[in-house]
Amino acid sequence: MSFAGRTAAPVTLLVAARSAFAQGDSMAKSKFNLPPPVSEIGVQIYDMHTMMLIICLVIFVGVFGVMFWSVFSHRKSRGAVAANFHENTTVEIAWTIIPVFILLGMAWPATKTVLAMKDTSNPDITIKATGYQWKWGYDYLQGEGQGIRFVSNLSTPREQIEGKAAKGPNYLHEVDNPLVVPVGKRIRVLTTANDVIHSWWVPAFGVKQDAIPGFIRDAWFRADTEGIYRGNCAELCGRDHGFMPIEVHVVSQQAYTEWVANQLAASGENHPNPPIVTPTTRASAAREGAPQPAAAGGSKATE
Repeated sequence: MSFAGRTAAPVTLLVAARSAFAQGDSMAKSKFNLPPPVSEIGVQIYDMHTMMLIICLVIFVGVFGVMFWSVFSHRKSRGAVAANFHENTTVEIAWTIIPVFILLGMAWPATKTVLAMKDTSNPDITIKATGYQWKWGYDYLQGEGQGIRFVSNLSTPREQIEGKAAKGPNYLHEVDNPLVVPVGKRIRVLTTANDVIHSWWVPAFGVKQDAIPGFIRDAWFRADTEGIYRGNCAELCGRDHGFMPIEVHVVSQQAYTEWVANQLAASGENHPNPPIVTPTTRASAAREGAPQPAAAGGSKATE
């Protein structure tokens, strides 16, 4: 991460509040800033966000510094007499030209990032994400894993939701069937919806794309770090809008190949929604002392 990104953490507290709501595991590493990005687009968004906050901070300090200095130094008790003039051409030109250059400096990286976000060409894997009230359906359409499809539902126990049990660490941000993708691969996500408008949002990937009934929208990401990344539906979609989280497991290529073989084998045995077993879920189960389901291909292998 850039030096500017590390020094701007106190400034970003208010902006980070919304992202803190949506991010689970990775958010624990960044309490006062945006979630640590793990994709190329996410890094660009993070750095651009930091740069613009620094620009705004400099403008804020400069403007209010001059204002407070003027009020303090030219107060009546010191016998200051207000100047009487109508206009100043130099000042008017300066306060017009300088903001133009500031805006151009901000627009250039923003335009590059938006263009990069919209370039969904040459994906390694294409996945369709369909929003339902209130869950996500995933179809692997192209690339390794083609033909896999399943539905992802909130898995937080009802007892926790009703306040009858202590809330878990991933309260309302955990699902029964997480999306699984390989690390370092370009993933294209096609979004649509079956009923109302939803929005597929994973902050660590820098992806937020509306899912609109009757339309296909697309986005992409390439996660550079293995782990579990969480998000939410970011479009108000009805009563249980807050109960349709997104959970993505980024695993090694070999672990992904094993997962694909497991899912295709289970699908061939007429199991439309087999349990999703990944190296990360097995490790979590081991730490919590829960029974560990077997996954195809044995234990996690590294590249």
